Amino acid sequence: MSKDLSVPPEIPKEDGRPKWDNKFQYILSCIGFAVGLGNVWRFPYLCQIHGGGAFLIPYFIALLFEGIPLLHLELALGQCLRKGSIGAWNTISPYLGGVGIGSWMVSVLVSLYYNTVLTWVMWYFTNSFQEPLPWSVCPLNENRTGLNEECYKSTAVNYFWYRKTLNITPDVTETGTLQWWLILCLATCWAIVYLCTIRGIETTGKAIYVTAIFPYLVLTIFLIHGLTLPGATDGLAYLFTPNLNTLKNPRVWLDAATQIFFSLSLAFGGLIAFSSYNPPKNDCEKDAVTVAIVNSVTSLYASIPVFSVLGFKATTGYWDCLDRNIINVINEFDLPEESIMRQNYTAWISYLNSSHPEKIAGLKLKSCDLQEFLDQSVSGTGLAFIIFTQAIILMPGSQAWAILFFVMLFSLGLSSMFGNIEGVFTPLLELRIISKSIPKELLSGIICLISFLIALCFTLGSGSYWIDIFDSYAGSVPLLVIAFFEVIGVAYVYKMKRFSKDVKWMTGRKPNLYWQITWRFISPLLLLIVFVAFVTLQIQKPASYAAWNPKYVCSQIFSKLLIKARLVYFSPLPDPLKSLPVRNIYRATECYCQYKKNGNHSKM
Repeated sequence: MSKDLSVPPEIPKEDGRPKWDNKFQYILSCIGFAVGLGNVWRFPYLCQIHGGGAFLIPYFIALLFEGIPLLHLELALGQCLRKGSIGAWNTISPYLGGVGIGSWMVSVLVSLYYNTVLTWVMWYFTNSFQEPLPWSVCPLNENRTGLNEECYKSTAVNYFWYRKTLNITPDVTETGTLQWWLILCLATCWAIVYLCTIRGIETTGKAIYVTAIFPYLVLTIFLIHGLTLPGATDGLAYLFTPNLNTLKNPRVWLDAATQIFFSLSLAFGGLIAFSSYNPPKNDCEKDAVTVAIVNSVTSLYASIPVFSVLGFKATTGYWDCLDRNIINVINEFDLPEESIMRQNYTAWISYLNSSHPEKIAGLKLKSCDLQEFLDQSVSGTGLAFIIFTQAIILMPGSQAWAILFFVMLFSLGLSSMFGNIEGVFTPLLELRIISKSIPKELLSGIICLISFLIALCFTLGSGSYWIDIFDSYAGSVPLLVIAFFEVIGVAYVYKMKRFSKDVKWMTGRKPNLYWQITWRFISPLLLLIVFVAFVTLQIQKPASYAAWNPKYVCSQIFSKLLIKARLVYFSPLPDPLKSLPVRNIYRATECYCQYKKNGNHSKM
């Protein structure tokens, strides 16, 4: 039976619970948790592949009817009950305890692989001080008689990422060895997380001023520089030119709904924990709207420098293609050096095609189309560690731009880690399975050490494959299910009338019709639709991941492996048993390779 909290007791000023130093610190922490790597490397990609500016229509609809209502619900819940996810849901109803446990488990799993992504960022950062950048040139072979063959045939950028960083195995079934450089970076990342979270919000509240604000400074620097690069306008036009026909595709609406949900970090439990350190009388409604708007504006703001740089990269590649063709034509027809320029290339080719079609055909000129270069869309690690690093090489002062870029990524990831770790620590302290005599500093150290040891598996040669699995499933379907039961639990178990009284007690005003309709009907319906659509797509599309295969070389060395392996992921959900197995992903027993050119990947 749910407990009646409609008239919360006045909480004494000193109740032993930590408090934020000020409101700005709390808002920054929520923004830092919400604004993460996905704002930089996934949102622009979704805009690009889903009709540019047209994608903003379903995106903002999802924000209005799914993102903001769920964010308000979590902030209000934590602030009212002044507990973490497990404690809050157990207080509302013992039958909803699985919701809190599910949030805690997802936070644990996501923290493990998310900090490994920061490990890769740190490795690139430490290599950004070299001249030239190590991913800009291929190393010599063992005999020092020429370039490394694998690198030469796959490009230096791909080689540095797949071989020198990951030292990746051909497929997930081959474990590989631990990479000492990644172990050192992983240990450093967990040490930084420990130092920043050693006293909970007392230390994260100080660090957040740097980790949450610094990325905006770097984005602004990239924005100013990016807009001055040749081809920047082409990149921005490609990004934001609306194609309304894409709105007929259900996948566009599904991606918009999931992007809003995941980018706001809903259902992780971190937001509930953060808001639990607020004073009981605080306008959580205003906080939710502020955080949601800042998060979405940041996604748009980040898209501009990202695609101005990608437009520059596409233009540079287009020009290089033209220049190679021009040189071939000039040499073949013995023309003056500057007779054919980029500006008159098309006219010359048209003329020579009509007068000397055999010679032109024999040259086998490459098809140079700017649109094709712009169409090379990629998100996640592919954007950060392959596409963007390749673009940075082309910039003057590439070392400085590489350092800025990877420091920005590290700051974004670290501020998100604060929320994940808070979603792990706070429920543990409230479960009372750990003695209060253990200092928080020691407990934090033990958890970070255990997490580091578990995450060592991600530094294996097959580690990136497991991260891809974790990213695709541990932080996706379980979160949708958890959020669905969160809103159902508040609206129909705890009852909307009592929850509205709680909100009125905290904010001074009763939730209006918009909040009540979205909490009762629209948000749970949207979550249910997204969940069904997500599962349907997973059933229709074979589970797969992109793999680096050193035995198969082309312009980019990739092989597509369709994996059949059975994994069972147990996600605690709110039922009387407090746990429900969610069986998903990778169902069969063998794997096979399909070699495919340009197999860019990663959903992160």
